Amino acid sequence: MTEIDKEKRIVEKMIKLYCQRKEGNRVLCNRCLELKNYAFARLDKCPFGNKKGSCKICKVHCYKPEMREHIREVMRYAGPRMILLHPIDAISHLIKKKR
Repeated sequence: MTEIDKEKRIVEKMIKLYCQRKEGNRVLCNRCLELKNYAFARLDKCPFGNKKGSCKICKVHCYKPEMREHIREVMRYAGPRMILLHPIDAISHLIKKKR
């Protein structure tokens, strides 16, 4: 599994967690589905490929402002909860962010 695939898996888990727990949806709403598809497309086109670091510390901001704000909102909510629900993914993401 490539780093991009891992990143996609973590982003998808965070978006699902946000949509289900924060918004109360059983399946992804249109807004969250659009964000997931957008994030996957951005990851596929990342100029750093599998050597990418955390998007938060990246010098190249490839998200449109409204999508960037939405993903921040998702991560603010889902990030702390990932430690309990998906600890391995959360810890690996934190380690990657520190590199």
